[in-house]
Amino acid sequence: MQRADPQDFARVLSSMCTIPHPEARAAAQRFLATNPGDPGTYETVAALEEEAIEMLGRIAGLSDAAGYVASGGTEANIQAVRIARNRARNRDGSTDPNVVVPESAHFSFTKAADVLGVELRRAPLTDYRTDVDAMAELTDEQTVLVVAVAGTTEYGRVDPIPEIAALAKAHDALCHVDAAWGGFVLPFTDYDWNFEHAPIDTMTIDPHKMGQAVVPAGGLLARSSELLDPLAIDTPYLESTGQVTLTGTRSGAGVASAVAAMEALWPDGYRTAARTAQDNAEWLTAALTERGYDVVSPVLPLVAADIPRATIEKLRDHNWRVSKTGAGELRIVMMPHVTREILRSFLDDLDRLD
Repeated sequence: MQRADPQDFARVLSSMCTIPHPEARAAAQRFLATNPGDPGTYETVAALEEEAIEMLGRIAGLSDAAGYVASGGTEANIQAVRIARNRARNRDGSTDPNVVVPESAHFSFTKAADVLGVELRRAPLTDYRTDVDAMAELTDEQTVLVVAVAGTTEYGRVDPIPEIAALAKAHDALCHVDAAWGGFVLPFTDYDWNFEHAPIDTMTIDPHKMGQAVVPAGGLLARSSELLDPLAIDTPYLESTGQVTLTGTRSGAGVASAVAAMEALWPDGYRTAARTAQDNAEWLTAALTERGYDVVSPVLPLVAADIPRATIEKLRDHNWRVSKTGAGELRIVMMPHVTREILRSFLDDLDRLD
């Protein structure tokens, strides 16, 4: 078979994944052939998963956290919707559930609504964040889940999470926070976003993004193990008697790498990475503004700039791995591999191609 090599990360600017930490890479290699979906057989990786959830809980302000290491944010978000739907069905026989999300919610919630047969209601935004009053108008007695985003995919914005959690509680619905990308940056900011700040029930937080674990290594956290009960199914041929995960066989590599990355980087390494990323975002924003481009102010390390579509296509032709927001802006995510040197090289090409 002809050798194939992956993309060069030196020109990847829009991905929310990054080069794994060396310790995470080594741990993944050791646990490639393990399956935390069968904890009776793979006891070591099952114990590591418990450690991963404890560490993720610590990052997200939750002691005695419940949850598991998922394939990524999509699976975790689907599971949060599934928890809420099944909870309402088991409690009062709900047959017409709805989930209220911001317009900025990740497209995984569209998948969740399709797979699980729930109505998805989208609240408009104000300054790229959820309009809580508009969200309240969409919420009713059939609402089973209200969703907030802590680090939106397109603009890096943080929704007013305490207010959204209070709205959910007023309707006896669950509150889910999607912090898939933002969860490893927000601990070093002043935002109210985690379990200590608001009565949220579940959270998506992905070690394989800013956490610098290998792919796949997502995370689903729950405030209590009882919240996971609506997911449980019997597993008659395994030594363990039940399972709450969406997939059966899962990657032990992701579990081990998540633990290794967090052990190596929490908190000081992540703090340094977050501050460096934010400095780079603000530096690039200033550089693009000086060149006459309109730039959305980066409250987290993600830059969206109104660069002509033709120029974006030229950048792609020169092997810059860039993507656009739904509104067409160039979107650059300051992942740990995106250095100031890389950004200078990008600007050189932008000046030449525009």
